Amino acid sequence: MRVVPRRALIAAPAAVLMFALAACGGGSDDSSGTSKSDTQQAAQSTGGAGAAGEAAGDNDDKKEPPLTGEVKQKAEAAAVAAYPGTVLKSEEDVEKPGMYAVEVKKKDGTSVEVYLDKSFKVTGTKQEGTEETENDG
Repeated sequence: MRVVPRRALIAAPAAVLMFALAACGGGSDDSSGTSKSDTQQAAQSTGGAGAAGEAAGDNDDKKEPPLTGEVKQKAEAAAVAAYPGTVLKSEEDVEKPGMYAVEVKKKDGTSVEVYLDKSFKVTGTKQEGTEETENDG
């Protein structure tokens, strides 16, 4: 019986892994600056395969995944601290990847969308109902 060289035993799993990565698109680069694996990784941390398609595609008709757990609590607390009122919704911001968006109904009845970075720092706002008016702060 013939003995398989040790190098072949080590190389076989590596070849299978490389083939699997190539089949999944893990080795491809795109011109947007974000690799597909980064998009998939972000989507998995925010809600799974459905979010992966949202993060990679056109943002116009995509549903933004809602915030949950500790992230939701911290984002909403930071938004209400900056703009006192009632939280209407909080979500991942598809238009501004890597940001959270919290919509707050202020005491005067107007609504403001508060944009926060991953450290829950307010980075900008948008008065709801006025698509043209954005304030970056």
